[in-house]
Amino acid sequence: MKIIIDADASPVKNIVIELAKKYGVKVIMVSNFNHNIVSDYAQVIIVDEGMDVADHEIVKQTEKNDLVITQDYGLASLILMKKADCLHQNGWFYTNENIDMLLMQRQISQKIRKSKQRNPHIAKRTEKDNTIFREKLELYLINRCQS
Repeated sequence: MKIIIDADASPVKNIVIELAKKYGVKVIMVSNFNHNIVSDYAQVIIVDEGMDVADHEIVKQTEKNDLVITQDYGLASLILMKKADCLHQNGWFYTNENIDMLLMQRQISQKIRKSKQRNPHIAKRTEKDNTIFREKLELYLINRCQS
């Protein structure tokens, strides 16, 4: 098992690395070259800029039973097809039961943005969000590392 982070805009990289070290789990961070990502623990893969280039690399790196951290619903759907787990940065898991609804919500939001209508803004990330994510990831790692 390894953890792969969609690292371009991830606010939880440090939390993931801290817990991965604690449980001895390998981490791969994938980012395009516009982001300066450095880690003394994680393997950092830098890809060219372009539509979905990082996503394709993440899918390529992912194997069954890995964990991918992303906020990208489209990427999450591809990860689920590979029989890997996928965790959102807000501490909830993408599942085969919720992915279709999430993709539909994404499509509706895209249509709203294109029509220039008001779209509810995403709330600023809080320390509580980080706590929820940390707790969910640690529980996941405890369960996976004991089995």
